[in-house]
Parts: sequence; structure tokens; C-alpha cells
Amino acid sequence: MKRLTAGVAAGGAIAIAAVIGRRLGRLRLVRGLKTLQLVARGGARYAAGAPRLFAAAGEHRQRLRHDLAMETAEDVATTLGTMKGVLMKIGQMASYVDDGLSPSVRSTLSRLQDSVPPMSPELAAQVIMEELGAPPERVFARWDPQPIAAASIGQVHRAITHDGRAVAVKVQYPGIAEAIAADLDNAALLRRVLRITAPAQDVGALIAELRERVLEELDYRREAENQRFFAAYYDGHPSICVPSIIDELSTRRVVTSELADGARFAELSTWSQEERNLAAEAVYRFVFRSLYDLHAFNGDPHPGNYLFHGGGRVTFLDFGLVKHFTGEELQPIVQMVRSMCVDRDYQAFRRSLEKAGFLRPEAPLSTETVVEHLGVFYDAVRESRTLTITGDFASALVRRYFDVHSPVMPYANLPRSYIVLQRINVGLFAVLGELRATANWRTIADEIWPFVQGPPSTPMGEAEAAWRAGRARIAV
Repeated sequence: MKRLTAGVAAGGAIAIAAVIGRRLGRLRLVRGLKTLQLVARGGARYAAGAPRLFAAAGEHRQRLRHDLAMETAEDVATTLGTMKGVLMKIGQMASYVDDGLSPSVRSTLSRLQDSVPPMSPELAAQVIMEELGAPPERVFARWDPQPIAAASIGQVHRAITHDGRAVAVKVQYPGIAEAIAADLDNAALLRRVLRITAPAQDVGALIAELRERVLEELDYRREAENQRFFAAYYDGHPSICVPSIIDELSTRRVVTSELADGARFAELSTWSQEERNLAAEAVYRFVFRSLYDLHAFNGDPHPGNYLFHGGGRVTFLDFGLVKHFTGEELQPIVQMVRSMCVDRDYQAFRRSLEKAGFLRPEAPLSTETVVEHLGVFYDAVRESRTLTITGDFASALVRRYFDVHSPVMPYANLPRSYIVLQRINVGLFAVLGELRATANWRTIADEIWPFVQGPPSTPMGEAEAAWRAGRARIAV
């Protein structure tokens, strides 16, 4: 009888797995078809416009190019925004790192950062009911059914708790786990998209790392843990704020935190250059202080995850895609920076590249060639000087990052452990370039680098040093 029961159970499990497999297969087919249709529409659009472009000249040709690009950007933003999941994340990256985009096209794509079509109030309420055991109107003293932000995996609602706290409640889209599974299982589609965005990289390693990080992001309990980790470290920081998690209202598909208000990136871009410089310095300090002190950083650094308050104060949101490094993994990065920027020992820089797996040992390249082609990623901090990070500067990094014609590229590799880390090079500097941020980035880096620990170089640095001294006294 037990064997019969076990057999029935096994048969049922196989049947359920088959149903799920068929469902995922259909979903993968549908999402893949939508993406291919998006690509086909873009190709047809440019094919139809080619005769006019060929016949036009000067400013008229530029207007036609711009109109075509705008139509395509609108189509991308609408299609990927509706699809959400992994493909929307790729669209988000394109919205702030693509080289050569006009401001209006970039603005259209930037809708993918924080303003995509939301799910219905009824669906959001259903998730709250399933996760917290009651409708949102009972779980919270007040609940706003209209979301304040919608992104690739979930959307955010305002609410007031029964003890009077204003909170932000992120609710995961129903079915998004299946949609992401369909995207990740559609290896051919992902390879096609990633070869466009990262032609020189090991696409297999990219997909493997993307799979691991995105699947982690589906579990909001992990996101809550990450956010607690960052919030505890930055507690009381004069410029950096991470909202606290409300533990009793956070589950696998719902995460509740303190409500943070502030200006979005588009509004910051209209502020004075001084304010933009201060905001950029805070973002820079957050990224590298987190990396060197916490051995972690937020792997989703797009502008939709920042709120700006003026005077250099910035709130950082969304800790679902966090990469944690072991000391062993971080050591080669530390050694590369030290060898390139402090010791000026280029042979040691090359050895660090080889040890970490970035460069094939004994590659037939001179060390001067290696430094010339990879040193661009350290240009902002190799010398102590006041430097404005322009859009051209950021674009040069992007071009070098994806330069398939570089003599170093045939012998270069991006180890899986560092794939998410490399988004600093394209993500952070794209943000700084948008702001035309000006600072002496080297002296700020000297404050943060553990092998230098230089004195404060800016008023924000002085405030941060006082905060760190206070933490040290409390620890003792």
C-alpha cells in the first residue's frame, strides 16, 4: 500500500511537473516571440525609412534619424515595460549606459527606471492577502491602492501602519517568477540580446551570473536582509540614508520599509551644478565605501534607485540585487587599484589581472599595451586633479568596455565573480556623466581606499570622518 501511495504521489508530481513545464514552455515562447517581434519592428522601421534617409541631407537627415530612434525607443519602453522581468532589466541598463543616445531618446528609455505600467489594485491586494493573511485595508491603517513606483519585479505602494508609521510596501507581481524562469530558460534569446550589449564577454558566464542574482532577487526576504545590512552600517551617516525594514510586514513576496521621499534623478538634473556635484559625491562614496568596507554593493545601480534631498543627502533604494564578496575575491581588485594608482607598479597590476582571471597568463602583449587599454577605467583616480565626468568620458568607458577590436580583448576575460562588479564602470560613471559631476575623485578615493585611508578632502568627507570616529568610539 505504501509503495502504491508513493507511486501515486510520484506520478502526481511528474504530472504537475509536466504541466508546469508546458506552461513555462508556452510562456517562454510567448515572451521570446514578443521580443523577436520588437526586434523585427525595429528592423522594418529602419528599412522603411532607409530611402528617405538616403535621399535626405544635413539637418533633415538628422531629424529623420532622431524620429526613427524615438519611435524605436518608445516601442522598447512600452514592450519591455509591459513584459517586466529579466528583459526589462536589460532595457533599464540600456537606458543609462548606451553610447550615442540623444537626450530625448534616453529620456524615453528612462521610463523603464521607475515609471512602467503597474499591475491592477486588485492583483496587488491579492498578493498582500496571500502573504500577510488579510486585505491591505486591514493589514494597514491606510493603504494607497495606486502605486508610487513600478519596476521590473514589483511595485511600491504607500501605506500607514497601525502604529502610525509611513511605509513603502513593495509587492511582487503575481507570476513574475514564472516569467523570469521563462526568460532565463530561453538561452537562445538571452544570448542574442547579451551579444548585442556585451559582445566581447563570455555570454555563458553572464547568463549564469544573471540567473543566480535575479533568482535571489525574487525572494524579498533576502532583499530585506540586504537592506538591513546596509541600513545598519550607514545608520546616522550625514549624507547616505538607507530606509529601515519593517520586519513584521515583510515576507517572501512583500517587503515593507520606512517611506522615503525625495527628488527623482530627472528632477536632480535640473538643479544647480553645485547640488549635482554634491549628490554625485554621495553616490560615489556609497558605492566605494560599501565595496571596500562592507565587501558588498548594490548590483542594480540605475538612477531609479536614488532619491535626492539637496545638500548632498541621498536615499538609496532597492537592495534585491546585491553582490557580496569574500575577502579573497576582493583582494585582486584592491591590488589592481593600488598597483595602478598608488604604487605605479604596472607589472604588479598585470600580475593581479592574471591572478584574478581578467587576463590570460603570458598573453603576447606588452605590459604597456595592457595598461594603455585597461588603464582608462582608472583615469578618474590616477591623478589628484579636479575632473568633470562628462558624457563623453562615460561613453569612452562604455566603448572601451565593449571594444571588440582592442588588442587586449582576445586575451581578456571577465570572471563570473566580477561580472556584477563591472557594472560600476558602466553604471556609476554613466550616472556621473549625466550630472557632469565635478570633484577631485582621487582625493575622495584616497579617503576610502583601505591601503591609503587619507584625510578628509571635502566638507562631506569631514562629516563622514566624524561619523566614522563616532562609530569607532561606540564599538570600543
